[in-house]
Parts: sequence; structure tokens; C-alpha cells
Amino acid sequence: MSRLKRWINMHGKEFYPDGTLKHQAREQMLSEGMSNAAIDDYAQRLKNKYDEWKRLDETDPEPWPVYTAYDFFTPEEKQQFNPDGTLKPEYIETALSKGISENWLAEMERRKKIEVDNYNKMSADHAEQGINYGAWLMRSLKPANGTYPQRIKQMEVDLRNCEESSSLPFDKNTPF
Repeated sequence: MSRLKRWINMHGKEFYPDGTLKHQAREQMLSEGMSNAAIDDYAQRLKNKYDEWKRLDETDPEPWPVYTAYDFFTPEEKQQFNPDGTLKPEYIETALSKGISENWLAEMERRKKIEVDNYNKMSADHAEQGINYGAWLMRSLKPANGTYPQRIKQMEVDLRNCEESSSLPFDKNTPF
């Protein structure tokens, strides 16, 4: 999402999409006791910010990595499901041979499709507000997981602090 769209989202009640102050906003400010000079100063400062963000969008656009719901599937889910949430034919075949019912497979698929649809809706809604939902979600997950060495270090600290073994990421007897 562009900086300019964020500016418009922040100031759209008072300003037109071209960065000029709306007449109604000016009238409201005058009725609240602001002077014309103060209103002009305010309008000019925000117009300058608008122009700067517009220039930056044109010359140095912000990166907007595109994530899909599939990027958030677990490795196991990626073996089971296609990116749209449908079950992969080879998984269906294997599951049926193991005795999993068709009804349960249909339910799994229904739930995953809902999850994908919800992600897509959230992503679109956030994009309208200038927020990259996928990038935000990805950033929120990274600190929780950490790298393998980080998790091992944290586990060593947790063991020294006598944390309950059920809260540890690995079995406490795992050799490091």
C-alpha cells in the first residue's frame, strides 16, 4: 500500500484525495474559533506532507511483499492441501486407504477453504487501510518461533529456571 493511500486514510475526512482542504472542514474549524491564518497554515503543512509522500511513492515505493494463506500452512498442511484449501488428490487417496472417511475429508477441506477465504478477506480489508496483512502476520510469527539455536538457548534458560517440561519446545533429555 502506498504512503499516499495511508495519508488519505488518515486525513480523508478533512481533505480531498488531491491533498486540498475540504470546504466543510474549513467551515468547521472556523466555527470552532480557528483563524483563517491558522487553518491555512494547517492545510499547507498537511498538503506539504501529502506532496512529499506522493513524491516518495513515485520515486521510492515501499516494498509490498505478497503473502498468501498457503505461506502460513504448516509443512504437513502443504502436503495435504492445495493453495486454495482443496485437498490434494494424492492425499485423499492415501487417507481413504488408511480408513479415513470421505465425510471427514470433506470437512477438513471445508474448514481449510474457510481459513483461506478468511485470510484473503483480512488481507484485502487491511490493504484498503494501507496495511500489508500478510507481512504483519509473518512478522508476528517470526519472534514466536525463533531460530533453532535461539530455541535451544531459551530451553536451556527454561531448564535452569525449573520450567515445567510440558512447556519446553524439545524433550528435556534431547542432547544439544
